[in-house]
Amino acid sequence: MFLIVFYDTLILHFSLIYTPNIVAMPTQRVTKGRIVSSSVTKKPVSTKPTVQKPTPAKKTEPARSDAPAKKTSNASSSSYSAKNITVLEGLEAVRKRPGMYIGSTGVDGLHHMIWEVVDNSFDEAMAGHATDVTIELLPDHWVAVTDNGRGIPVDIHPKKKVSALQIVMTTLHAGGKFGEEDSGYKVSGGLHGVGVSVVNALSTEVKATVYRDGKIWEQSYKLGKAVNKVKPVGKTKTTGTTITFRADTSIFETLDYHWKTIIDHVRQQTYLTKGVRVIVKDKRSEAERTKDTSSPPFPDTTYQCYFEGGIASYIKHINKNREPKHDNIFYVDKRIDDIAVEIALQYTDEYSESLYAFANNITNPDGGMHVAGFRAALTRTLNTYARKKGILKEKDINLGGEDVREGLTVIISVKIPNPQFEGQTKSKLGNPEVKPAVETTFAEAFMIYLEENPRDAEGILGKCLLAARARNAARLARETVLRKSALEGFTLPGKLADCSSRDASTSELYLVEGDSAGGSAKQGRDRETQAILPLRGKVLNAERARLDKILTNNELKSLIIAMGTNIGELFDISKLRYHRIIIMTDADVDGAHIRTLLLTLFFRHFPDLIYKGHIYIAQPPLYSVKQGKEVTWMFDDAALDIYKQKHGIKDEDLEVLDATDGEETVEIEEDGIKQKTKTTSKLNIQRYKGLGEMNPDQLWETTMNPESRMMKQVVIEDAERASEVFDILMGSEVAPRKKFIQTHAKSVKNLDI
Repeated sequence: MFLIVFYDTLILHFSLIYTPNIVAMPTQRVTKGRIVSSSVTKKPVSTKPTVQKPTPAKKTEPARSDAPAKKTSNASSSSYSAKNITVLEGLEAVRKRPGMYIGSTGVDGLHHMIWEVVDNSFDEAMAGHATDVTIELLPDHWVAVTDNGRGIPVDIHPKKKVSALQIVMTTLHAGGKFGEEDSGYKVSGGLHGVGVSVVNALSTEVKATVYRDGKIWEQSYKLGKAVNKVKPVGKTKTTGTTITFRADTSIFETLDYHWKTIIDHVRQQTYLTKGVRVIVKDKRSEAERTKDTSSPPFPDTTYQCYFEGGIASYIKHINKNREPKHDNIFYVDKRIDDIAVEIALQYTDEYSESLYAFANNITNPDGGMHVAGFRAALTRTLNTYARKKGILKEKDINLGGEDVREGLTVIISVKIPNPQFEGQTKSKLGNPEVKPAVETTFAEAFMIYLEENPRDAEGILGKCLLAARARNAARLARETVLRKSALEGFTLPGKLADCSSRDASTSELYLVEGDSAGGSAKQGRDRETQAILPLRGKVLNAERARLDKILTNNELKSLIIAMGTNIGELFDISKLRYHRIIIMTDADVDGAHIRTLLLTLFFRHFPDLIYKGHIYIAQPPLYSVKQGKEVTWMFDDAALDIYKQKHGIKDEDLEVLDATDGEETVEIEEDGIKQKTKTTSKLNIQRYKGLGEMNPDQLWETTMNPESRMMKQVVIEDAERASEVFDILMGSEVAPRKKFIQTHAKSVKNLDI
């Protein structure tokens, strides 16, 4: 019993707060029709919030050809001239608009500075010139990145007449990756030559040390500008480059690096570049390490990554908490012309596909030509083998794409000379020549693998055939269940209290725990834009159920029909009836469990709803403090503690309330027990454990009113880590979950026994 309840408690913490997986973004205030930022101050919120009505926009009359032109002063028209045109020289543009180059000036942008330098070292490794990369976190927020590659050239550039090192460090779009056949790299992740120069521009100080030609060369920079010439400072027998930098405090919001973020990133890059050793050293001061909650508790920590198996080792890492359907991991590494193709895969007992695609070590979450080639070859090869061995009879239909991808964990990594990405974020690979290269390479190697490993082939095809039967069952269930879909003109679920608006962009669907809270929500809502769907009990765990089981569950069936998107291969996000789906559960362990079960459903079967920002979590208050007719709402224990300090209320002064006592008291009511303390004015402090304890008007003012409510938007920061945590907490394997509970036992909160 202890483990079950303890596990339920942890689900909330790690679904919403645990950094690498599904996390709650900074609280936002959602107004009707739009979302605007709102700082999370955790201050008490009054039941009578001051609502500022938006100022109506002035109507602008369309210009008419017969209308008299407005007079403008000569002074204003002549004030805009050539002197108003600003030309940003050198790296000034980077300092002026850093977000264009590193994404943001927050924590993500700070770590991107490290990635830019490290990527250059991995480019040396992919070119076959480096085997070791070292990252050092130094005191006072300094970072040093060293590799044993060829070293940045230091000789004089024939056109610029300055050292090549200085050009690379101080000039945008300068590097060894543009010269086609004459370039220094056949394959690289960098395309624009802005990496290390951007780091230089956004740092207060940078020092470049190059080990080359038997000498140690150095040059220092401040705010992107060289402070001295490149000069030799010693002799060496090694080669390589060290870039040491300190980010600019006037640009970045924080200079505190996150140890785990760095480890996760370099581990992935090491998997993708087999045979390369990466060493990360934490030499920060004790004060700096204390601020980093993920940092090991002891000084001078060293972490090493080295994977001889490359992405085959990566597959083993991803599937460590899953049950494989075959023992031998498929792996192929082959080059066709200038395209290097590397693929590893293994089937597990999961019901969803885990696909990770990379081009030149850059992740492509939206896939691309390499993914298209792989999927075509996978379906064709398995069908060919199944018919050849008589597993599929002449009367049987072929396995479909969804059948052969269920439970598949696959990593596709290609390295090409001139990658063409769709979009600035490089999320999709567009090179057409990659598709036939991947398709041919994988089809040949996978057929040989199936022939040489019949037991593995039997496990793979057994999984695919079972998925095909389940898909047919799910199709029949879906046709039965969803033929009354609202978009087909039939009725919505009877328990759904729909909104009158048909504009999905302004409509909201509240998923409420229980009929009691559902009743309060239905009475307190804005009927025009807010729909209410009460859920009875704990919904089905989608992590352990196939699609046909999900479609026969009454609660989930009602939710799917209400959303209107359908599910599985028929999912269509354009038919979503509500652009904000809000999970609103009680502030107890059961509420946390229900919330996590719903998040599991959305993550496994409706991930696009999360990626598009449609999933939210309501934040009802925990306490109400009533003094006379004035009521103040508090959303956590910290806010209540501040209130007690402000009004001089001490915990040791509290006692059980005597009904015959006529003195003015402070009453604290929690779980049916009233306590008191003497004061000059009567106070009543009440903790709300369930939403059903609130009156409809209270629920509206605190949790549903767009002008005053607090909400958290659910996002996916790291899909791989999110999937791993769901496997551990919601999967069928008990041992990983038990280990997880034991590891985090001391950090558990809100334990309910």
